[in-house]
Amino acid sequence: MISHRLREIALCLISTGLVAHTFAFGQEIPALAPQPATLVGTVADVNGGVVPGATLMLSRSISDEHLTTRSDSNGFFQLANVPPGADWHLTVRMQGFADWISEAIVLTPGQYRLLTGVQLHLAMVEVSVAALTPEQAATEEVRTEEKQRILGVIPNFYVAYDRNPVPLTAKLKFHLARKILTDPVTIAGFVLNASIYQAAHYPDYREGVDGYGERLGSTFAGGYANVLIGDALLPSILHQDPRYFYQGRGTTRSRLLDALSTPILTYGDNGRRQFNFSGIGGDLASGAIACAYYPTQQRDVSLVYKSGLIGAGGRIANGLLQEFVLKRIGSRRRKK
Repeated sequence: MISHRLREIALCLISTGLVAHTFAFGQEIPALAPQPATLVGTVADVNGGVVPGATLMLSRSISDEHLTTRSDSNGFFQLANVPPGADWHLTVRMQGFADWISEAIVLTPGQYRLLTGVQLHLAMVEVSVAALTPEQAATEEVRTEEKQRILGVIPNFYVAYDRNPVPLTAKLKFHLARKILTDPVTIAGFVLNASIYQAAHYPDYREGVDGYGERLGSTFAGGYANVLIGDALLPSILHQDPRYFYQGRGTTRSRLLDALSTPILTYGDNGRRQFNFSGIGGDLASGAIACAYYPTQQRDVSLVYKSGLIGAGGRIANGLLQEFVLKRIGSRRRKK
């Protein structure tokens, strides 16, 4: 009886020890970590084309965790070993495109999730354009033309090389006239012309310094009248352009005809060809004023017509030279 009792006590102690040992062993085994998730997808543009080389960053606001990768040549991306959980956000960046940010992404343990709808839009670009008024554009043209000189010396201001020149305002027409008349080379030309007349004893002025002064005054009067009336006053009133419009292209015949027609035809401020009232009027006015300075015995109305013919011939010569010669030897113009 006693031995039977002792056997029961021994079995009880052994069972208690086994339970305690099993409980202790269970406490030593750590809990299994949740399986990581994987996020995949394709980066495309709004037209459906793939976007390779885009930078992708998966992050969450509740921690500093983040993972990055790049899309491959097919636009595909894969973010592996992502801790499962909520509040993940994917940001996609690519030069030339606006950033794409996903809505909150929830990943479950071991999930292999395909993210769709990753489409990049072109970035908005702000462009600031300084728009010039027609008068400002014409002023820029005139500033360029004021730098045009033949062989770097002789003024060549009255030539428009631009394909579509802006019409000149009346203010700019008078400005160009003043610029050419006050240029030292122009003044030297008047002095040389008076010297030639002095040597030829034409017109019949007195000899010596007094005669030279009279010839110089006549030359200045005629030259100034031609420019002020023919290139500034009448073009402003009649809305015509006093410049020669360089053609520079087309057949030789068309360019030749264009140059030969300059005494008769000119361009209006509206860009259309018109009868050259301004140029012809300036030549006749110049002849009339110069004639008034001539000695009484040489004053004749024929001088006015001769002045007009000389002016027409000069315009033809200028057109031919401008079209076929002078552009090659003129000083360089700054490109706008």
